[in-house]
This record gives sequence, structure tokens and C-alpha cells, in this order.
Amino acid sequence: MIPSERAHLFTAAITHPGMTGKSNEDRYAISAYRLDNDGNTPSVFAIVADGVGGHKAGEVAAEIAVNTISHAIAVCDGSKPQETLEDAIVHAGEAIQIQSTKDETQHGMGSTCVCAWVIGKQLYTASVGDSRIYLLRDGNIHQTTVDHTWVQDALDHGIIRPEQARNHPRSHIIRRYLGSKNAVIPDFRLKLSAAENDDEAIANQGMQLLPGDQLLLCSDGLSDLVEDHEILDALADTELSEALSKLVEMANERGGHDNITILGLSVPTQDQSAEATVQLAKKPRPMLVPWMTCTVIVLLALAILLLGAASIWFVNRAESLPTPTATLNAAIPTVTFPLNPTDVFQTNTPIPSETPIQATLTAWPTNSPESQEMGGS
Repeated sequence: MIPSERAHLFTAAITHPGMTGKSNEDRYAISAYRLDNDGNTPSVFAIVADGVGGHKAGEVAAEIAVNTISHAIAVCDGSKPQETLEDAIVHAGEAIQIQSTKDETQHGMGSTCVCAWVIGKQLYTASVGDSRIYLLRDGNIHQTTVDHTWVQDALDHGIIRPEQARNHPRSHIIRRYLGSKNAVIPDFRLKLSAAENDDEAIANQGMQLLPGDQLLLCSDGLSDLVEDHEILDALADTELSEALSKLVEMANERGGHDNITILGLSVPTQDQSAEATVQLAKKPRPMLVPWMTCTVIVLLALAILLLGAASIWFVNRAESLPTPTATLNAAIPTVTFPLNPTDVFQTNTPIPSETPIQATLTAWPTNSPESQEMGGS
């Protein structure tokens, strides 16, 4: 794909280590591209990775995950998004596992990851672990990913009730993560309702995003402390980056026991697109009056000079001619008046093109290294 300086979606990102004094083991990136096949189809790729493992190994795993997967997206042509995501995530898991065997301090390290890839208007997602993606549409919020945790499995099998899940002692036991000895299996379920089965959720891959849709990717430092309806309220009628800051503050006020990373993607609405068009229509165009005025003045000056010269010639001719007789033998010389006006050049200043209203334009770099402990993300 071709790197792009501008994203076709509004984007924002924020990360915070939390309130416990632990290092930040979360990593993230947002990148904008255009597809190679036509150079016109826009693409935005977003990823959050939450590292696990002690001795700063978690941040190493998360860094490998973000860099490996982002690179795979950057060098592909975008024609097979789901296959590309699967290969990239599997490769990242292998890379983390290999690295963990080279350094005893990194042994057992791992990372979650959650990816959202928007190609044109189509959404593709993949997840491993308990980092999440939410879709906000028409005043509702949907958790589109499924947590790979002991608690989620217990909920699915009716072992515990939903109200027991949030503060359950096993809430941070992760069943699936990058870097495990077992080959990682990316989860492509994109759930839009609780009633959907797994096949229906997977079939949602490539769904069309609508104007006003918002995607929120986050590590569990947010989702453990902030309810879904609170996320919805925070993003309602609020500028995207401001809403993310508000969510981080909310999590920290409730203890901030883990690193908090949030990415936001928002599809421009028709009103926002119309606003850009109106601004373009109202943009002042280069003035044509000055050069037209100069041309008219030059022509008038030349006409006055010509009339003056003609008047002088007629007066001089009348004084020099003899009294006319019946026969006029003197030939009247032909008089010509060379005209050498200054050339007038018109400069046409092009009308500046309107820059579309957009947010983050450059790929977000992964945040600076820091760390947390194994046993959960």
C-alpha cells in the first residue's frame, strides 16, 4: 500500500500508565494508506497491544506485535484483508515466542492485540486476548470482539452470572495471547448483537461503515473500570480526542490499576462533508478587476495620445499648405503613426484547493517503552 499523509477518517489516540506507578506496557499505532491497485481507495489501520510478563518483557512483546503486524499491512496490496491479518498476527506470535527464548528475562512474555482495518468504507477486525473494539452507531454501543479469558468462557457456559464477571478473581486469566507456545488463532468474530452465532459474526467482516459511525479500540485498563454505556455517553456530541481524555480520567478516578490505551476512529458525517464543500464555495477567488482596470487605462491613454497627435498633425498641415487653386499638383504625403504600447500580461493565480476536514494525518508512533506483570493484561 502507499503511505498517505491524510486519513479519510477522524482519528485520535491516548495512552496512560495508570495510577499504580507501573510502567506502561501498552503499545499502539494508527496508519493511513492508499491502495496500490488504484491509488485512490483510502485505508486506515489501527492496532492496540497490551503486553504481559514481568521484567519489562511485556512492553517488548507488545512492541513486537505492533511493529510486525503494522509492517505486514504496510507492504500488502489490501486485496485480501482477512488473510493478511491472519498471517500477520500468527507471524507476530511466532516472533514473540522466538524472542522470549533468547533472553531469560523475557521468558513467558506475551501480548494481546486488537486490530481494526478500514478500507474505503469496509471494516475488518481481528483480536487476540482481552483488548476490545466497540462500534458506536445510532446512539448504541456494541462490543464487537469477544474476550479470550477464563471469565468469558465461564459466562458462555453459565458458570457465573454477568454481575459476577467484573470483579471476579480470575478476571485477568487470559486464554489466548501472542507469544504462547501454542500457535495463536486470531478471532475474526465481528459481533453486532448478542443473538448472533459465531458464523454470523465472522460473516460481518467487510461490513460497510456508515456516516457518523465510531470505532473505539482499548486495552482492558479502560474496559475493566468504565461501563459500556459510560463510553457511549462520553463520545456523544463530544470532540473525539476530548472524549478519549475524559475516559482516561474516569478510569484513573476509579483506581487506574492498569495501563489505559484508547484509539478512536470516526466516519465523517454528511454534515461534516457538506461543511467542507460550503467552505470551498465561499473561499474568495482571485480578483480579476486589477488587471482589467490596468488594461482599460492603458487603452484610454493610447487613444488620448492618438487623438492628440492627430489634432497636432491637422493644425500643422493647415498652416503649411498653400492657398488651393483649381489644380492641386502637390501630393499629400501619407502619414503613419507607429503604435508601440507596453505589453500587458495577465497573471492567472490558481484557486487554492480546499483541504478536507480531517484529524490525525500521520501514522501514530508506538508510545515509549515501559512495563507491567504477567498473569493478566
